[in-house]
Amino acid sequence: MSVASFTQHHGPWTVEAVLALPEDRTTRYELLGESLVMSPAPGLRHQRASFRLHVALDAAACKAGAPVEILEAINVTLPSGLVVPDIVVADAGATAEDAVSIDADAVQLVVELVSPGNKTMDRKLKPLLYAEAAIPHYWRLEFDPAPRLICSKLDGGRYVETATALPGAMTSLTEPFAFDIDPAGIAQPGG
Repeated sequence: MSVASFTQHHGPWTVEAVLALPEDRTTRYELLGESLVMSPAPGLRHQRASFRLHVALDAAACKAGAPVEILEAINVTLPSGLVVPDIVVADAGATAEDAVSIDADAVQLVVELVSPGNKTMDRKLKPLLYAEAAIPHYWRLEFDPAPRLICSKLDGGRYVETATALPGAMTSLTEPFAFDIDPAGIAQPGG
């Protein structure tokens, strides 16, 4: 099997063509319709918060005995393309093989961490794509003016906000499993 490259590619992009691109830790590749979207690797604040949220979600899932796996920045195949959410909570059985992507039907929750360069994608476009794929939960971590986690659940084909975790107060969530969070220090160095 040959490896795809930008100089050799002609015509509309496909999920297969994107997945055949060489691994690149400096760029995220997503396919929206037939358009390839590239974004730079996230910065320190984003990565710090993603790691901490991942660890907290993993601990809560283990405590609840939830049959899930929490993963960061993996390819998720949607009916309309391929995306790379910041955090994915997936059915444990769907992650048993060493694949390069996971199907949306095995995803219970996606979390996007909003960075300056991806606000429109994370607030408007990706929720529409995730809803179209029937992913039950969509959470968005906003950083400014202070970290807050906006939690939404799929209802009638669209996401409805169910809770907002504000800094300085513990918020208890029950879906997709019991999870308590205070986002106050999630992005702070040394926290």
